[in-house]
This record gives sequence, structure tokens and C-alpha cells, in this order.
Amino acid sequence: MAMKMHCDIVSAEKSIFSGLVEMVVASGSLGDLGIAPGHAPLLTALIPGPVRLTLEGGEEEVFYVSGGFLEVQRGVVTLLTDTALRADDVDEAAAIKAMEDAEKAMAAQSAEMDYGTAAAQLAEAAAQLRALRQLKNRA
Repeated sequence: MAMKMHCDIVSAEKSIFSGLVEMVVASGSLGDLGIAPGHAPLLTALIPGPVRLTLEGGEEEVFYVSGGFLEVQRGVVTLLTDTALRADDVDEAAAIKAMEDAEKAMAAQSAEMDYGTAAAQLAEAAAQLRALRQLKNRA
């Protein structure tokens, strides 16, 4: 029997997931990290990207988070995010359009264009597409 830990994914609006998992893989500010039962306590920033949960029995579930924080305490992993969605709830067409719009805005480099905002929109759209691809690769 595999060891388990409790995981909560909470967005500003609602709780997205709460349950037992065998593994959590998320995109931290310093790179991807994997959390397994018995992991040392940790607090780290999350960047926009996919979060992969390995549930009891080896089944996987993929989520998209827009950033936030991941906390590991004894037997509990908590992800606090601004926005969190199940990867299959991400609108692929909207993410592709947002990515294209951000790329166009960055290429235009007009005086009234906020380069930082466009770069953030591009990163978020790319992260949503990465979460979708992970979900499709799993299937």
C-alpha cells in the first residue's frame, strides 16, 4: 500500500480539490518540484503552470494554477492560488488567442503598450496550454 498525504488546492473563489494523494508535482519559482509523503516542511512561491496530482491507485489529475504559494506541513500539502482550474476546464482556443494577442502586443512595442502586462499574459496563456498538454499526454 502506497503512502498518502492530504492535499488541498484553494483558489481565491473556492476550494478546487481536497483529498488524499500519493504525489504532487508543481511549478515553483525555482523550478518544478515533487512532493511525496514525508517531505520536509516547505513554503515556496508558485508560478503559472500545471499541477499534477497522483491520486490513490496511481490515477493522475492535472490542474492549472495562475501562481500563488505551496506549503508542505507534516502529512498536508496546501496550494493557495489566485486562480485554479482543472486542466480539462481550460479553454484551449481562448488560451491560444490570448497567447497570440500578447505576442502581437509585445512585437508592436508601442509607447502606450505595457510590456510587463503583455509578458505576464503571454506567460499565463503558455502555462494554461502546458497544463492542457500534460492532461492530453496523460490520456
